[in-house]
Amino acid sequence: MLEEILLISIAAVLSGAESWNEMADYGKSKREWLKTFLTLPFGIPSHDTFNWVFTALDPEEMEKGFVDWVSSISNLAAGEVVAIDGKTLCGTRETGKKKLVHMVSAWAEGNGLVLGQRKVDEKSNEITAIPKLLNALELAGAVVTIDAMGCQREIAQLIVEKKADYVLAVKENQGLLAEQVRDSFLLLNADAAAKKVDCGHGRVEQRRCSVIADLSMIKESSQWASLQALVRIQSERYHKVTGKIEHEIRYYITSLKPDTARLNAAIRQHWGIENKLHWVLDVGFGEELDLKRAGHSSQNFSLLNRIALNLPKQEQSLKRGIKGKRLKAPWDHPYLLKLLGI
Repeated sequence: MLEEILLISIAAVLSGAESWNEMADYGKSKREWLKTFLTLPFGIPSHDTFNWVFTALDPEEMEKGFVDWVSSISNLAAGEVVAIDGKTLCGTRETGKKKLVHMVSAWAEGNGLVLGQRKVDEKSNEITAIPKLLNALELAGAVVTIDAMGCQREIAQLIVEKKADYVLAVKENQGLLAEQVRDSFLLLNADAAAKKVDCGHGRVEQRRCSVIADLSMIKESSQWASLQALVRIQSERYHKVTGKIEHEIRYYITSLKPDTARLNAAIRQHWGIENKLHWVLDVGFGEELDLKRAGHSSQNFSLLNRIALNLPKQEQSLKRGIKGKRLKAPWDHPYLLKLLGI
């Protein structure tokens, strides 16, 4: 019965459901069709049943099954960027609690797939959740990119132990390291530099990537596993409509060799997790307004959303985006079965 509830749930989310009520309504409207391949001994579950099941399900077991499934359908190419970043599920604050549910996800840019997720413990932060996520994934040959929160020696060591490389953003949370990286670019000559120009969304962006392999000014460089280079990205964004020009400088450390073109591309690709995952979940799946609060319901429903995002990515017969495939799913039963792999 649990397997049937899970399948109905995934089919409903693929078809646009964003709540337990919508999930139950979907099941009722598709009852006769669902009975062609499900037993449904107790009929279509009520919205309370869906809520109860996903509130009670162990999210760690759900996430383990998710990672195993994604591993079976993905193939990380050598050097593929795996971006790791956190996302808050707005609307999930429970009565009497201050914190919202915060999830950390891994996004494979080349495959266009969510590889896994972990919840940040209420009395902790991403620093404790990231290692749990990394340990769950197969990352050999990948390039793991993480924002400044993940710039920790233990995390760098774990990535190297997973036979992957890292590009970690350096900000003020690493005070002494940030100062030493900045000073390196002030006082040492860059080994290489390259410029990239991107146009789109009404703006022109120039990104200059400079790399230094000389780590003499990084006093504890040996404590960063396989550290090979320091990276600086200087960006200039020109907004065509307003004429406004923005400048930004960002710094990174990496275990990759000082190849400016590769590093510039990897850092750029990191933002795919924002544009292709977080934005899609908020706008296309309504996750920004998620109000599920009881037990593990918000964490487990977020996993359903990620399953429903991954499945259309794997189906290539229909040349449409996620939105188009989700629109077709409830209208075209054979196509929905194809998405579900049935």
